[in-house]
Amino acid sequence: MASTTPIETPPAPPAQRPSSSSTGRAGDKVFLGLSRGSGILLLVVMAAIAVFLTYRSVVAISADEGNFLTTFDWNPSGKPPVFGIAVLLVGTVVSSIIAMVIAVPIAVGIALFISHYAPRKVATPLAYVVDLLAAVPSIIYGIWGALVLVPYLDGLNLWLDHYFAWTYVFDQTQPGVARNMLTVGILLAIMILPIVTSVSREVFLQVPRMNEEAALALGATRWEVIRLSVLPFGRSGVISASMLGLGRALGETMAVATVLSPNYLMSFHLLNPGGGTFAQNIAANFDEANELGRDALIASGLVLFILTLLVNGAARLIIARRKEYSGANA
Repeated sequence: MASTTPIETPPAPPAQRPSSSSTGRAGDKVFLGLSRGSGILLLVVMAAIAVFLTYRSVVAISADEGNFLTTFDWNPSGKPPVFGIAVLLVGTVVSSIIAMVIAVPIAVGIALFISHYAPRKVATPLAYVVDLLAAVPSIIYGIWGALVLVPYLDGLNLWLDHYFAWTYVFDQTQPGVARNMLTVGILLAIMILPIVTSVSREVFLQVPRMNEEAALALGATRWEVIRLSVLPFGRSGVISASMLGLGRALGETMAVATVLSPNYLMSFHLLNPGGGTFAQNIAANFDEANELGRDALIASGLVLFILTLLVNGAARLIIARRKEYSGANA
């Protein structure tokens, strides 16, 4: 009779711990979900804001007895209600253009001085001061503008009117205190100057060192290095910094309301008192407005919202057309 041998069962394999690669893949999935969710949440919030502004704007515009785009008056509580954004749109655009014309060249010059000319002992504290100025609240700028800037600009207004009245924009036909669109533009330029300077400085500091050393090795001067290597590389960054400053200039409220004597007269004489902007008009009239008046102010806010989106979209198109200067291929 044949003997049978017992069959040995193999021991159970020990429990395997999750590898670091599987843990990493799980972390990637979590990060991807959070990032995607944040992007979707941002789009939902933007869409909700747009829907709210559009709904309230339709209510206001349907009750307006004037043309919302071309009327120079703002009287939503009248019988009948008549209001329009012509003066506000021109004032917002003109003051922002003045601010950009003044602030951007100075900001780029300061950024280049800090990043490529100033010694480290000077550049470091100067950079700290610029960053601190960017964090100053707008109401502080407004109080300083009303108490210091406005009185000192009276002489500048007289000088511009005396020597440049032939340009029409500097022809002061209504003498008065310097609470005009030129003062607003100068104050906005001072406010956005630290922002544009700070971002431009960081962009210029990212220029590859090899590019600068190659230009110096070929015998280029310091200015030629900046013109051929630094400025082309940082062009997209300067445009982005400028659009960031423009966004603050377009939506600035308290500083403008502090230094401006608003009215609803259309005038391209920058030295004449008066004018208005979207943000200043909303801040000045929202508390005292009735229900229709608040809807009218919200409608003007919708125009400012669209204007800001158009400015940002134009900036993105400019940057996309100049990808060769963005440093992505460096």
